[in-house]
Amino acid sequence: MLQKLITFFERYSFGVCTYLGERFNVSISKIRLFFIYSSFLAVGFPLIFYFFAGIVLDIRNYVKRGRAGIADR
Repeated sequence: MLQKLITFFERYSFGVCTYLGERFNVSISKIRLFFIYSSFLAVGFPLIFYFFAGIVLDIRNYVKRGRAGIADR
């Protein structure tokens, strides 16, 4: 059960930490640790931010792909 959950999150993660790491030139592992530790301290608020940012990034990538398809026509 735990292995299925880990595989799911590894396969379908949003890439928020990667995006923030590349954007601010910070190690991705430090950002992940920040989200983990702050989630314990702030009672889950960073997880809400993470999922919201993931949805925004996903929509942004979807719009970019749609524009590229229109430009190719």
